Amino acid sequence: MTEAHWQESRQIVERIVVSGDLVLETPACFSSGEGGSLTDIPLMLDPLEGRGLLTGSSIVGALRTYLRQRECGYWNGGKPEALHNLLFGYQRDAEGEQSWLITYDVLSERPQVELRNGVTLDPKTRAAEARKLYDIELLEAGTRFPVRIELLIPEGNHKPLLQGLAIALQGLEQGEIALGVRKRRGFGQCRVTEWRVVRYDLTTTEGLLAWLEQSGEPQIGTHIADLLQVQADLDQREVFIIDAIFGLDSSLLIRSGQGEADEPDMVHLRSRRNGQLKPILSGTSLAGALRTRALRIAQTLGEKSQAEKLVNELFGVRIHSSRDKPTASRLVTAETEIVSPLNLVQTRVKIDRFTGGSYPTALFNEQPVWGKGDTAITVRITIQRPTPAQIGLVLLLLKDLWTGDLPLGGEIGVGRGRLTGKRVTLTYKPVGESEMQHWTITQDGNGLQVEGDQDCLEGFVTAFVKQVEQ
Repeated sequence: MTEAHWQESRQIVERIVVSGDLVLETPACFSSGEGGSLTDIPLMLDPLEGRGLLTGSSIVGALRTYLRQRECGYWNGGKPEALHNLLFGYQRDAEGEQSWLITYDVLSERPQVELRNGVTLDPKTRAAEARKLYDIELLEAGTRFPVRIELLIPEGNHKPLLQGLAIALQGLEQGEIALGVRKRRGFGQCRVTEWRVVRYDLTTTEGLLAWLEQSGEPQIGTHIADLLQVQADLDQREVFIIDAIFGLDSSLLIRSGQGEADEPDMVHLRSRRNGQLKPILSGTSLAGALRTRALRIAQTLGEKSQAEKLVNELFGVRIHSSRDKPTASRLVTAETEIVSPLNLVQTRVKIDRFTGGSYPTALFNEQPVWGKGDTAITVRITIQRPTPAQIGLVLLLLKDLWTGDLPLGGEIGVGRGRLTGKRVTLTYKPVGESEMQHWTITQDGNGLQVEGDQDCLEGFVTAFVKQVEQ
């Protein structure tokens, strides 16, 4: 009588333990999903010590998704024999192997917690929609998690397992993996800058005892592929990336929704970086403004239904009723620090529209960020598996940002939020090609300078116009 599949020995001959400190580069929320909290989206914290908890399932899910994207491209599945199925197990096959990778729950030091407010904007009025205000708890940037991953090596050819692990961990090494909620809007960016690798040979007594005692001298390095001695250059992703640097023409105010008792009534959104509060441009604010303007552009050129379809395919479907099926956004925005702004307090008063005088008890002060000569705001926009029409639409959005026609943040009616373009780098990796196309656009005393194939950029815009007019 043959043994059941799950009773057979896996013939493990080696264990490789990889560890490193995962550091949050932007705030992250690993939500508990529990109700009864004072906030709408509470953090998942260790109940005994109150430390931040990052579960092994969150880590392995992010690693599996990243490996699948590198191997098969965005929004594509893989065959049963694909690397991500080999390493992490094949989930849809009763006869498939379980994962060769073991991940562990990890705790941070006792973290500092940020509280952010969010709101859904009405695309017609750009005002907040009723009953769409929420708050979210975040672990601040700089929080460290000592991640630990263990790879089981069976008898036979184990090179594919090592290659798959190296590619997956490159996502953490290069800062291309985000964890937690709202990761397509700048939350949860993280990085591991140094790896420690210990290999245990289980075919020897010394190796087995060393693994049981968790001893052994680790190999230390910054590149996981070198430590595992494999090639990890596989990349089938199709992507269009915008890296732009803007100046601030006047002032910018993204309300933080919180502040100290002695602070002005309204303060620009700030977040801790290296222990200090820094003004930031949030990915949520940027994405909201881009979506509203994208819909307006598309509806100007074509029918409303076609315009909404194109915008939903790019930004994801918003849920308005139980019949709507949500989809993830192909457009990813980052959260970035505003460099060298002026922090001046402005006192204002509400005017009675009937008398023209000041409104009683309506004196207030604000602290936006103000632009000066060296103020810099970095904007990073990524489109995953883009179509030419989607690239064309985003290029039109970039033009509006560049010329100050698309303001960001609040109080745009009094002149806030207008940017001035300085420099932008466009990178495009088409489907099925390894070579990337690059463009550089700069604004100087001689006007607008474009390096790269301008006809190709115009072709993207033409493709958008043709699609929306169909």
